[in-house]
This record gives sequence, C-alpha cells and structure tokens, in this order.
Amino acid sequence: MTPYENLQCEVSGGIVTITLSRPKALNALNEAMLRELDDLLDELEKDHSVKTIIITGSGTKSFVAGADISEMQPLSVEEGCEWAKLGQSVFSKIEKLPKPVIAAVNGFALGGGCELAMACDIRIASAKAKFAQPEVSLGITPGYGGTQRLPRLVGKGRAKELLFTGEMIDAAEAYRIGLVNKVVEPEQLMTAAITMAEKIINCAPLAVQMCKAAVNKGIETDLDTGIAYEAEVFGRCFATSDQKEGMAAFVQKRKANFTGQ
Repeated sequence: MTPYENLQCEVSGGIVTITLSRPKALNALNEAMLRELDDLLDELEKDHSVKTIIITGSGTKSFVAGADISEMQPLSVEEGCEWAKLGQSVFSKIEKLPKPVIAAVNGFALGGGCELAMACDIRIASAKAKFAQPEVSLGITPGYGGTQRLPRLVGKGRAKELLFTGEMIDAAEAYRIGLVNKVVEPEQLMTAAITMAEKIINCAPLAVQMCKAAVNKGIETDLDTGIAYEAEVFGRCFATSDQKEGMAAFVQKRKANFTGQ
C-alpha cells in the first residue's frame, strides 16, 4: 500500500484502519491530507481484500479539529469555492464507496471533522468526543456537506440550531439526536469499531454493498422510487453465489462461507 505523509494505514483481516495524522494541528484537514485521502480511497476501492474501512484520528484529543484555517484565510471567492468542492468530492467518495466505512470518533469532530464523520456509514464515538459545526463563528458556512448531511441525520430544526449557533455538543447529546450510532469509553473505541467491522464482514459482501447503495439512493428520492430500486437490487442478489451459499447454509444449519461473488 502506498505510504502517505498525513495518513497511517493498518490492514488486518479485511479491515483497513485509516488514521488521520497531523497531530500538531489536531489532525486538521489541509489540502495535502484531503488529496492523500482521495488517492487512498481509490486504492482501497480497487483492493478486493478490503471489506470494511475504519477512519479515526491520531492521539486521544482530536478526530479532526476542522479544516486548516491558515490555508483557508487568504482564499478568494473562486478559491473558496474550489476548496469546498475538493472536500465535498472526497467526502462524497467515502459516502459512495461500495465498502462500508466506520468513523471511530476519538475526540474533537469540529467543522470538517464533523462533516467527515457524517460522510461515513456508521459513527462510533468516544465518550470524550465533541461535535460542532462552528463555521458561522468564523464568518463562513460549512463547506464539506455539513448543511446537507446534518439535517438528513438529525432533522432540519436541530440541524439549523447547531448550524446557526455553532454550538458544541458532547457524545451523549450526539447519540441522543441520532448523530452517532454508539458511544463507548475512550479505551473501548477501537475495539468497538473493529467488532462492528467484523460483524459486517461476516455477512455477504455484495448484499452489504447493495444495502448501502439502496439506502443512499432511496434517501434522495420519493418512497415509491426507493422501493422500486430496492426490488431491483433484491433481484440482483439471486444472481450471486453468496445468495446460494447463504440460503443453503441456513437450510443446512451451518455457517455460511461468503466469497463476495
């Protein structure tokens, strides 16, 4: 796997853990890190041995403390728009990646960090994690999808409150409003993320991929269109070896051996 300056990558049993590593900047997202993450995602999508991805931050204090303000400060209108498009493109790639992506939020998830977590399929948070979209306090709006993904996760009213005030919330409140799936003690965070990844890996890979596609497509359409797409992907499953293996294993009362075919 290609070495990266701002990312650490660990592979174990089909699970890849990406650690965002700019510790002196609390893992703030700069252009170099975003471009490295973009390249790494392309690499992982092509690697058939990779089944599930976990994204976390280095250290115990910060997941991602936002985008790098020192890089943003001098931008022109046109450059600001391009900066937003870069982050949006990378985060959309995470969201559309066929393989499930879990955010293990180990600390501050502010601005771009919160937006990165929201682009992932599942969010597991340390009890010490903090979340916010504080961009209005800097005279800007969220630019990496925060105004769009936050209301889809927590509802329009609560999202507007967080966006308009820049309020920081703790992990317990993030769980209460549906921003995260689970909260665990800090020392249990990676174990919880790996356990979740292993549960996913034990299921049929193609079926998991189709579930992700169906949810992502359906949430953007009306119910009838979404249900029609669900029927389509359901039907596609019957062309897979995994469907035949899964149902045979159920009938024979044994563990299925899925191959992702």
